[in-house]
Amino acid sequence: MTAATLQTFEPDGRAISYIDEGTGPALVLIPETGEEIGSLGTLASILVEEDFRVVRLAPLDPDTDVHELARAVVDVMDAVGLDHSWIGGHGFGGTVARTVPADHHDRVNGVLLLAPEPADIPLAADIPVLVVHGTADEVTPLSESERLVASAPALASLKTVEGAGHLFPATHPGETSWFIEDYLDWD
Repeated sequence: MTAATLQTFEPDGRAISYIDEGTGPALVLIPETGEEIGSLGTLASILVEEDFRVVRLAPLDPDTDVHELARAVVDVMDAVGLDHSWIGGHGFGGTVARTVPADHHDRVNGVLLLAPEPADIPLAADIPVLVVHGTADEVTPLSESERLVASAPALASLKTVEGAGHLFPATHPGETSWFIEDYLDWD
């Protein structure tokens, strides 16, 4: 699929909205709690122009078990024909992104965490992780990302967006996309 069209998938009576656009290596993106699916739209558009396939999920309910949400991510991947992908998330979306390889290891090429919230979910032992964080984030301190990367220095890398707050994927999409493109080296 190449156009940015909102679709809804309903496995087991659960409605999961998503947008699937672009072609090429895939990245699934999950927004922060309270943000709309469009909050990662500019970032996704830039990545699509750089030959990424980006599947953006609608915000997921933080009151739902995180393992059920990880299953929902894999269900959408199945619906759009992705055997494996990078999984990325902003804030709480990152918590879900960290859970997917824990529960569905063989479906994940890597994890992208954008200002990840504190969570007791260890990084998968053999999956690369890119963490991007704004240096002026007042919602989730940069120290959270530093701690997370220090827990798996051989697998995780940290990039910072200077002067950016928590919503840097929307306010600084160009710089954020550059970090992603450079790290994944897909172009």
